[in-house]
Amino acid sequence: MEFFSTPWPWYIAGPLIGLTVPLTLLLINKPFGISGTLRDICAMGFSKTNIKIFQYDWKKQPLNLLFVVGLVIGSFLVVNLFPNNEIVDISEGTVLKLKSLGIEDFSGMIPIEIFSWKSLSSPITLILLCLGSFLVGFGARYAGGCTSGHAIMGLSLFSLSSLIAVIGFFCGGLLMTWFVFPYIFKLL
Repeated sequence: MEFFSTPWPWYIAGPLIGLTVPLTLLLINKPFGISGTLRDICAMGFSKTNIKIFQYDWKKQPLNLLFVVGLVIGSFLVVNLFPNNEIVDISEGTVLKLKSLGIEDFSGMIPIEIFSWKSLSSPITLILLCLGSFLVGFGARYAGGCTSGHAIMGLSLFSLSSLIAVIGFFCGGLLMTWFVFPYIFKLL
């Protein structure tokens, strides 16, 4: 049980992630990712509308929905069967920067000041959450896939558009971390 309840070293987790590419292509013969599955979920609810992007037979892709169900069930099982009380090992520079933004509790896997029910009670937090969710969803569809889909599947297939998307994701992440994130915490 300890093997499943502690983080795996990079030399085990990395090759397992890498194996998803050839296994996915061998089993379902198409690239695989989460953002396409979200389209399937929307098509389930909006198939009777005039929105063209949802006008297709989502039932022909059952593995996509099975994948999302597996993620939800797997996450639930990991949280409830394998509690992890380890403190995340992050750099001192990051700790100092987060402390300057008002984050003090580093005892769990995520900062409780950001990820808690109390933080959701703020109207600004709810607006930022909705706006951010929309931008992530729109960006994933506009880029033709999400970060993991492009970085793992797309780069493995030597896709130029995935390389451009991954470079854009990293640039956006750096801009968010150094410029937008500190400003947001001043608002809260």
